Amino acid sequence: MAEALLDYSKFTEENFRVLDQEVQAAMERFGVPGVALGITYGGKEYFAGYGTTNVENPLPVTPDTFFQIGSTTKTLTATAIVRLVEMGKLELDAPVRRYLPDLTLEDESVAANVTVKHLLTHTAGWMGDFFADTGVGDDSLAKFVARLTEAGQSSPLGELWSYNNAAFSLAGRVIEAVTGKTYEASLKELLLEPLGMTKSFFFSSEVITYRAAAGHRNEESGPVVTRPWALPRSANAAGGLCTTVKDQMKYARFHMGDGTAEDGTRLLNPESVALMQTPVTSAGGDEKIGLSWFIANIGNVRVVKHGGGTFGQISAFMLAPDQKFAIAVVTNSDQGGMVNEIVTKWAFKHFLGAENTEPELINIPASDLTAYEGTYSAVLTSLKVIPSESDGMLLGTFMYHTNGLFEKDPPPISGIRLAFYGDDKITALDEPYKGTRGDFIRNKDGKLAWLRFGGRAAARQDI
Repeated sequence: MAEALLDYSKFTEENFRVLDQEVQAAMERFGVPGVALGITYGGKEYFAGYGTTNVENPLPVTPDTFFQIGSTTKTLTATAIVRLVEMGKLELDAPVRRYLPDLTLEDESVAANVTVKHLLTHTAGWMGDFFADTGVGDDSLAKFVARLTEAGQSSPLGELWSYNNAAFSLAGRVIEAVTGKTYEASLKELLLEPLGMTKSFFFSSEVITYRAAAGHRNEESGPVVTRPWALPRSANAAGGLCTTVKDQMKYARFHMGDGTAEDGTRLLNPESVALMQTPVTSAGGDEKIGLSWFIANIGNVRVVKHGGGTFGQISAFMLAPDQKFAIAVVTNSDQGGMVNEIVTKWAFKHFLGAENTEPELINIPASDLTAYEGTYSAVLTSLKVIPSESDGMLLGTFMYHTNGLFEKDPPPISGIRLAFYGDDKITALDEPYKGTRGDFIRNKDGKLAWLRFGGRAAARQDI
């Protein structure tokens, strides 16, 4: 749809009053202390803050409140790499060892052949949720990469898409190698400063003088502050940026534009912006992956998106480049994903008339369901699947193993109905995973080998 045909009449105060009510109702329903929202549409903007930053030391959330955006940071890491490609300092299809000759992985053939592009498309194949706190020094990423042999290879290089945080930390180290500067200093020079993102930082020492949100987890007594506050420095390239919804809208406009900053400075060629948003491979369900960006359709609207989760802070960031529409929702609760989904669905339907229909479910005979039964495990999660006794679907129990990243592991979540909507494709029918899609993946022998749910490919334990 051409921009000239858009109906900007919906971008009114009355419409945002209704949206405010949607946000506040969702916050109350899921026990989320604070939310900030930013929308840009056809040159107009709307910003709002709701609730409080911290239940222990509450301040009102405003559009200028700092939230951690988690893995949306990956798109900045990828954008910086594409800038370096244009500068002639990197090649996407070059082996990582061209820039880091000492790279060592569990699988030597992978270490020799993994490319920069593999890192940016989650196709390197090692266990992606490998986190190691290697200190706060400028050598943090170098120390992290030296420990990557601990991230076991779970699938062949380039064959299986599975979300890979560690690959983006490695990408951050590649940036350091070719710039001769720290990842954070490089991002500031390559992106944050040229885009005018002056309220975007990686370090708590920079954030502390501003109003910032604390993460929360929900317990029976209500929201409780989650500690620690930030990810280790070694994860900055994968998910460490702390920013405001106002700065996120500056970033959104750049990726919906022609590669120039708002002051006219050219940072990327239009072809590079388009390349980042071009599908490379399937990311499970109906989504594709480009260079860090997830790409999908909502109705007939092409959507380029990412999101993130840190210690009790969950965010969503979605662009409709053809319509010049973008929305950022940031929350300070581990229950924030449900708020994000409600708000973004409302916004796309209301402003763009875009919504997806629910998939048609398939009733699977009980005799066929037993083939899927088993425990599927990844680094941070395990999912036990059993056939449902009565309704032709599966029941899942989700278990989280945070390996010391959190103060304690959350309790298992059981009784989640998993219904089939295609061959080996499932969708969750119950909160907190309602609407999340997954797929069972078979190995070359046709045996069920992985369950990819929420982006992670978890290996079956009984094959």
